[in-house]
Amino acid sequence: MTDAQLPQPTVVEVEGTTTAVIAAVVPMAELAGFFDSTFTTLGPVLAGQGVLPIGPAFAVYHGAPGEEADLEAGFPVGAVIRAEGDVRPGTLPPGRIARVVHEGGYDELGTAWGRLHDWIDEQGLPHGELLLEVYVTEPTPDMDPATLRTELNWYLAD
Repeated sequence: MTDAQLPQPTVVEVEGTTTAVIAAVVPMAELAGFFDSTFTTLGPVLAGQGVLPIGPAFAVYHGAPGEEADLEAGFPVGAVIRAEGDVRPGTLPPGRIARVVHEGGYDELGTAWGRLHDWIDEQGLPHGELLLEVYVTEPTPDMDPATLRTELNWYLAD
């Protein structure tokens, strides 16, 4: 796909969202295992509290990942949950974000984030610290990674 064929970023305002998350600082090599463990843990905790996800899974990164990622992974929820084990209530803040939808495998996300970073620079927008991935397509073991859709959201500084 050429750059002209790639989805184009936009700037949007988002409202705050109540979440249920597990937070950690994770070596990049262990990120997949963290996600597997997190989403396996969250389902029963939410069900036990009678709270349902109201949107797709997400991960919010506190700063751009390097050798490690400081992140929270979870679901938006319709009610504040009680902390239980590693699961805790959280929020995604309101704000202005630069957004683009990445179509393809997770192994291509670094490149997609780089393009979004460059676009933000080209627009003269101020980079914020929070980066949010929304996993629009739920992955399954037998799916074609090319069909994955991940919404990339970079919070902009005030």
